[in-house]
Amino acid sequence: MRKSLKQRSSDHHRGIYFIGTTPPKIDTDFEMVSTIADKLLARLDEISFDGLIIYDIQDETSRIDAPRPFPFKATHDSGTYAQLINQKSGKPVIAYKSVAGLDEQGFNEWLSRAWYQNNVRDIVLVGSPSAQVASSLPLNDAYRVLSEHSQEFYLGGVAIAERHLSKKNEHIRLLGKSNKGCEYYITQAVYNAQATIDMLTSYAEECELNNIKPNRVILTFSPCGSAKTLEFINWLGVSVPEETSNRILSADDPLYESIKVNYSNLQKILDAVIPLNIPLGLNIESLTNRKTEIDASILMYKLLKGTMDQALAQNQINQFVLNK
Repeated sequence: MRKSLKQRSSDHHRGIYFIGTTPPKIDTDFEMVSTIADKLLARLDEISFDGLIIYDIQDETSRIDAPRPFPFKATHDSGTYAQLINQKSGKPVIAYKSVAGLDEQGFNEWLSRAWYQNNVRDIVLVGSPSAQVASSLPLNDAYRVLSEHSQEFYLGGVAIAERHLSKKNEHIRLLGKSNKGCEYYITQAVYNAQATIDMLTSYAEECELNNIKPNRVILTFSPCGSAKTLEFINWLGVSVPEETSNRILSADDPLYESIKVNYSNLQKILDAVIPLNIPLGLNIESLTNRKTEIDASILMYKLLKGTMDQALAQNQINQFVLNK
């Protein structure tokens, strides 16, 4: 019998590894949706991974005045696509769900459909993209509705280092989400290693003060092969230091250079965070549907997974020697 994602994640000494993707656009017919899923999984044949993450794309134009570099278009339901990917791959699938625009009844219906029809067990809830937009179901209310549901999902939350960069309180938000039932966190794409290190250091210190064990944090990385993709990364709210932007865009091969940047950032994070005893994971996504960037994300996955595996194994050896 296959292990559930929660069972796989229970060993805090090992990393847990994901591929992130989005459902096809809403006007894609189901036969083509199935074909797209097959093509994705065929690309993943050569790698070993624990599961997939299916995002729920929102129209975030209210969050920022700048125009969206790639026009927004609604996608198929994340729960429905998660079911298809799970059936085809046999792997656990985390389905993101935006609660903005839903009321309590609508969210409850989605939860029941996700559990009973789509066989979804692992979810991450996302609130409104902007505080300026009135949401009929605030995220805290969604957590309450979920806690009252008849079935128990393996719930995760979003960790945003950029928010910690400006407000210095993301570690408190993470503990608050833990109190709402979150058992793991997934970051948005990391391009500022120090912001992520600061957030996780504050989180580890706060956990120690409260005598609780930190939840697993899954670090997200994404390749960047063009000025347009970099513009989109910035538009999404990802912190990209100016020197990093210049390094990528001035390189002979920006895509390859972005892989080197991500590799270096992961190494810095691992060096700083592994001693803090926060269970870690890795999520590799391609933010565009360009074949070159999708292929690069697979290459980057191999490199970063090997790097995290080695660092975690070395840490285990060090702890074994110290405890002898």
